[in-house]
Amino acid sequence: MAHHPANDIPTRLLMWQRVREYAVPPSMIETATARRTVGDWAGACAAARVDVDLDLRAVRDRHGTDLVTRLRADLRRLAPDLLRWHMPRIAPGGRLRPGVTVSLAHYRSSGPAPLRLVVRTPPARADAGQWMSLALWEGPKNEASGQHLAHPHPHPDRRFRLDLHRHLWDSGRSGELARRCGADGTSSTAPPDLPTPHDSPWAAAGWAAEAELLLRAEGRPRGAFTVRLGARNRAVLELVAPDDSHAPTFRPLREVLPPQEVAALPMLPEAAARVLPDLELLRAGLVSAEGLHPLVAAALAASGSAPVAGPVHEPGDPHRVECRGEVHRIALRDGVLTAVDHDPAQLRREELLVALGGPALPCLRAIDAVHRSPEALPAVRERLGHGDVAGALAVVEGLLGPAAVLRDGPLRAELESAAARRVDHGLFRSGLLAPHPGAGAWGDGNGSAAAHAEAGHRPRLDHHSPPAMCRKRSSRARPRTGLTR
Repeated sequence: MAHHPANDIPTRLLMWQRVREYAVPPSMIETATARRTVGDWAGACAAARVDVDLDLRAVRDRHGTDLVTRLRADLRRLAPDLLRWHMPRIAPGGRLRPGVTVSLAHYRSSGPAPLRLVVRTPPARADAGQWMSLALWEGPKNEASGQHLAHPHPHPDRRFRLDLHRHLWDSGRSGELARRCGADGTSSTAPPDLPTPHDSPWAAAGWAAEAELLLRAEGRPRGAFTVRLGARNRAVLELVAPDDSHAPTFRPLREVLPPQEVAALPMLPEAAARVLPDLELLRAGLVSAEGLHPLVAAALAASGSAPVAGPVHEPGDPHRVECRGEVHRIALRDGVLTAVDHDPAQLRREELLVALGGPALPCLRAIDAVHRSPEALPAVRERLGHGDVAGALAVVEGLLGPAAVLRDGPLRAELESAAARRVDHGLFRSGLLAPHPGAGAWGDGNGSAAAHAEAGHRPRLDHHSPPAMCRKRSSRARPRTGLTR
């Protein structure tokens, strides 16, 4: 792998490098793939930490057998581990973007709005385990049902949508990745009138083709569309072509539209607007082909993208300690990390001496340091942050042994914090966590929200605000100015 000084590597690429290493572990990919191959799509979702919030029988009763047949076919093609791989993430930790609803597929129905297969991420206060949920969105009127009340944004997001990018979650179409992401060597330099992004670069070379798919899905053969350039910056572009036999191109829209009309235009999804992070990592030499998802690696290898060689790690032995002028070994014995070059009776005497306030042997000091703050703590913290509890515990057991008793320190604090946050996620899934940050101040027992209200912050009103809050805020008395109502 090519050598890169740390200061020359963009921060976003370092983030994506950690995401590719920890967010979707190989054990998850293997288990989900094995279950999906035999047709167990629900088991594959469970292996990829995706909750299934849809009942196919209820969908059949409401919308008919034809729609359920199409839905079941998509569920069997769904690779939930590949979907997790390509889900939108946020800096700096690279966790799943919280509180977002991503559309995967849409189905025409007899109702006014098409049905959509969606995947949702929980809000940030309940994102322990980095679980996702799979559901069927049946239109705005259905958002008033109980299954959507706990989610802050149940409506499918226009910016993060994958129904036009099935190769990012459909195992049968994953081979289209190289063509859609520009891995064939097509330049992805942005036009000079577009600002330089702070995160992933623009994939402007494919905007015309992607915009054609977008406008066709919206029922418009040609027309204007927008690209989100920043929080309050939109580029309004126009797809043009001399006739149907020529490939379309885009250009800035000549006329200036009012903000309301710009907001109503179709928006190019983020997956089409920016360069694929895997392609950037490969080109920068920060990841090997073996470190990618198998379906991603196969698609990029078929396109001729040269995989880079993996890093060569020198074998090291962190369990050798200089003790009383000699090099002693620390290793696992009977499931516990111990100093093997000391007699057990001597270790018991030294431990008793330490308990009475005496100095500890260098071997015992090393064992204590490993228990409290090991060198593998950053890897454990990354795995816990991305929900890989089993991987984090495997690292701890491989370092300290399965029979080890954790001592007070950063390692134990990280594990206890991860366990406590899983309780918050369970409360969110059961509907016991307030959907609005300020709802706890109105009697639902959410202590964190009550503390937020006591701190003097006024929660912003929206359609998820509790009715008691809306009534209190809207019926305040007028100031005492001598005027009567």
